[in-house]
Amino acid sequence: MVHMTSTRPGPLTVGFDLDMTLIDSRPGIHACYLALAERTGTFVDADLAITRLGPPLADELVHWFPADRIAEMSDLYREMYPAIAITATPAMTGAREAIAAVRESGGRAIVVTAKYEPNAKLHLAHLGIEPDAVIGNLWAEQKAVALREHGASVYVGDHVGDVRGARTAGALSVAVPTGPCDAAELREAGADVVLDDLTHFPAWLAAYSGVDARA
Repeated sequence: MVHMTSTRPGPLTVGFDLDMTLIDSRPGIHACYLALAERTGTFVDADLAITRLGPPLADELVHWFPADRIAEMSDLYREMYPAIAITATPAMTGAREAIAAVRESGGRAIVVTAKYEPNAKLHLAHLGIEPDAVIGNLWAEQKAVALREHGASVYVGDHVGDVRGARTAGALSVAVPTGPCDAAELREAGADVVLDDLTHFPAWLAAYSGVDARA
């Protein structure tokens, strides 16, 4: 059941996840894991790693490195990342149009992601996507902190962790099965709306923005 209302304090603020929601980060992350493996002499199955994007970097690194090296490997990965991953990463289909639709409706678009914030900003700048704010280093329920701070009443993401973040913040959860979680998983996690991809977001937003309290 989707609960919609037009009674909002100020302009509508919509939050977006980054990896596999606004950007297809698989090519860049795949290349970065291969480089990390070559640099450290430690095997990393990059093909497997890119099938489970969403959670923080450390959650993946624990599969390949001992616990006492995770902080070191995280720092090394993030240091290598800009030169390897930024230009290799395209926008998801419909990403620019989704951000534009929020702006055209008079609203604000923010990005809330688990990705290291400086690298998240590099991706968006490279692709010419300019949200009103970018907040990084937040995963799942932690995303609610930024969503509340910025007054976001809608959060768009591709992972069940994004659904949990939206629900914790009291925001409407809009999900797209363009990442590791399929539509059934997203609905089971509590997504209010599941769109096939972001190309459907502008039409959904137009309908949502026009719904009054009686609906």
